[in-house]
Amino acid sequence: MADRLDLQMLALGLRRMAWIRFWIQTALGIVVMGLLIFNNIGGRLSRESNRALGLSPGLSLTTLAFLVLLFSLWQGWLMVGLGRALGSNARPSRGEASRTIKRGLLADLIGLVFAVLGYQALAGILFFQASQQTPGQVLGRQESITSLEMLSVLSNTQVLFAHLIGLLFSLWFLQRIYRAR
Repeated sequence: MADRLDLQMLALGLRRMAWIRFWIQTALGIVVMGLLIFNNIGGRLSRESNRALGLSPGLSLTTLAFLVLLFSLWQGWLMVGLGRALGSNARPSRGEASRTIKRGLLADLIGLVFAVLGYQALAGILFFQASQQTPGQVLGRQESITSLEMLSVLSNTQVLFAHLIGLLFSLWFLQRIYRAR
């Protein structure tokens, strides 16, 4: 009887944590999407839109990381269903459960790679711009880093954090699946 109780506790814990993972990633994904849209619209309306071209590789990688986040959200939804299935009579096998979790884990790892590469590209461009500034010069034709460019870094940081959350939860899920049965 203790084995059945352990399985029910696993199903309940997995389902709750999968919901938490799903909603955290959804909230961060909405923020990223809003920032990317705002950055795209703001970059086109900006007087210095030719400067925004330097951010294109970083923003492209951030957008790829966001698209991978959408796949990760779908995997998170499947993990919620996995938690429900573990609590029912038609339980999936350990292999099926681990495959579902590993797909989400792999998606988050790929998203992390894209986000980190995008972050490096954005930080490199902004560092180059900052190094071209003359300290203490307030007026004149000096180009400074704009808030729109900082929003680019913020969107990348948000998608990076979303994938990190997904990765941590997925690793916890795998540990619980292999330890419980």
